[in-house]
Amino acid sequence: MTVLVGYVPTPEGDAAFSAALQEARRRSESLVVLNSPQGGAPVSVDVAPDPAVRRMNERAEADGVTLELRQAAHSGDAADEVLRVAQEVDASVIVIGLRKRSAVGKLLMGSVAQRILLDADRPVLAVKP
Repeated sequence: MTVLVGYVPTPEGDAAFSAALQEARRRSESLVVLNSPQGGAPVSVDVAPDPAVRRMNERAEADGVTLELRQAAHSGDAADEVLRVAQEVDASVIVIGLRKRSAVGKLLMGSVAQRILLDADRPVLAVKP
């Protein structure tokens, strides 16, 4: 089985990666890092820069964890992409980072994390930075 982490280059994404790496090591499983930008966007801040990718690979190698990075663009909702990949790789757990949002922000925008937590058919580990 595999540990899946939804990653964006933010403090929340870094916390999720650290927790996922720890879970993968503890479970003796491989780690899939999903860093998937929205398809069609001319520029995406969601794509991990090369130095961040190198650091993730170095940390995984130091911990003896096999890491697979997926950065193919997706269409539609990010939560749907995380859930689709979790099914595809038969993830034993999904790890996501949470950020603080206002009540109005939650009401107007919804939440990718909330959708993953409610719709996942497997355990979800949600962490804060």
